[in-house]
Amino acid sequence: APIGPIRPAAQCGIGPDTEIVLDVNGATRQKSTIGKLIWNIPEIIEHLSAAWTLAPGDLIFSGTPEGVAAVVAGDTLSARVSGVGSLQVQVVAA
Repeated sequence: APIGPIRPAAQCGIGPDTEIVLDVNGATRQKSTIGKLIWNIPEIIEHLSAAWTLAPGDLIFSGTPEGVAAVVAGDTLSARVSGVGSLQVQVVAA
């Protein structure tokens, strides 16, 4: 997964109302907020760090909001987390 630059969470202004959005081919497929996570971010880190040593730059993947659906070759995905950044990828055939 792509990362960088790494910034402290305090610099990102992340809170319960922070939006997480995924667009597929320009249409919003998933949209939610961090406040709707079952566990908040500190709880996720606490549980994971009990089993693994976490280090700066480690990526933690959580669940996904409603709207999950298949993507196919040629689809363009654009993801963003308010205050953190965005990512755009195009699905290619294997």
